[in-house]
Amino acid sequence: MANDIKGELAKRAAGPEAQAVKLTKNMSIPDMIKALEPEIKRALPTILTPERFTRIALSAINNTPKLAECSPMSFIAALMNAAQLGLEPNTPLGQAFLIPYKNKGNLECQFQLGYRGMIDLAYRNERMQSIEAHTVYENDVFEYELGLNPRLVHIPTMETPGEPIAFYGIFRLDNGGFRFEVMNKNAIDAYAARYSKAYDSASSPWKNNYESMACKTVLKQLLKYSPMKSEFQKAVSMDESIKTELSVDMSEVRNVNLIEDSQEDAA
Repeated sequence: MANDIKGELAKRAAGPEAQAVKLTKNMSIPDMIKALEPEIKRALPTILTPERFTRIALSAINNTPKLAECSPMSFIAALMNAAQLGLEPNTPLGQAFLIPYKNKGNLECQFQLGYRGMIDLAYRNERMQSIEAHTVYENDVFEYELGLNPRLVHIPTMETPGEPIAFYGIFRLDNGGFRFEVMNKNAIDAYAARYSKAYDSASSPWKNNYESMACKTVLKQLLKYSPMKSEFQKAVSMDESIKTELSVDMSEVRNVNLIEDSQEDAA
């Protein structure tokens, strides 16, 4: 299957040099990036060069060696998702993640937005004055009330915090308007198990960045009620996706595996 994808992409790549590219199943990912450079150049944002793209790819593989075993096109497409959003994957910044995921017996690369990436995207809206998410621990003081006069009080303990019991996100707009969303840990776990196809993967950020992923999940629910621009909605649609094609707008590329129910709900 990977060879068929490579062949198709090579045929579609514009220009005689691209048409002449011979892609083999033993070709490394850096070699493939070089071979597909004309198409990659068209899809990359202007601030990112193919050389920088290659360095980010190698860094991601060094941080997560299993990515080298993924089908090359799924890896490059996932990396292109991150590049077009201006987010660097698999770094301590936690903006985005490239995750090896077994799909129908094949190891493919899945793109996931991170907590910090979600916040970075939200701040690109000039109306967003502040946005944050927090973990509530069992020894914290925490109260919230909905209705016509919503209120939220969180006083973190200065002693041993205990286990996480809930997560919340809150945003405030330039006109003073605000909204918050609260999810308890059981709701977060059920949501992740249902919508995150890579939830049980050893490389999933749910395994080693649980609180960040939980904060991202509650932010994702919160931002449904914010005045987000279409660019943000397109970015969210790329979350949890596996793709095997390149485009100047990766949000328009069909996902290899569609997550059940609404893609925008995937956490």
